[in-house]
Parts: sequence; structure tokens; C-alpha cells
Amino acid sequence: MAKKTEKTASESDETRLKKKVAVKLAENKSPKGDEALRSLQKRLRRAQRKRRALALRKKNSTSKKTAAPATK
Repeated sequence: MAKKTEKTASESDETRLKKKVAVKLAENKSPKGDEALRSLQKRLRRAQRKRRALALRKKNSTSKKTAAPATK
């Protein structure tokens, strides 16, 4: 069986991707045609969208929970 790589809890995917993108941008003269950089940026944006959507869902659910008992 293949061993799964363990992720550290101290560093999120988003933070790790931000660091990778920063390194790629620093080492590239023209990031225009770099497919690896583009892929990393897309993964980072996806992670950010996921985090923001989760925060919004959580915020909306808590506001509905607090408003419901007051209307009864």
C-alpha cells in the first residue's frame, strides 16, 4: 500500500499555495507563459473561493438560527 503524505495542521493549503506562487513569481522574469505558475494561481483562487463560501454559509446559518427563536 502506498503511504499517504501527512499534511501539517499548522499550515493550511492556502498558505502553502501562497508561498509557492510567491517563489514562482520571484524566480520568473516573465510569468506570462508559465503553465505551472498559472496552475498554482488557479489552485490558490479555488482554495480562497472555498474558504470564503464556507465563511458565508456559516454566517448565514448563524443569523437564521438566532432570528428563528425571536419570531416564535
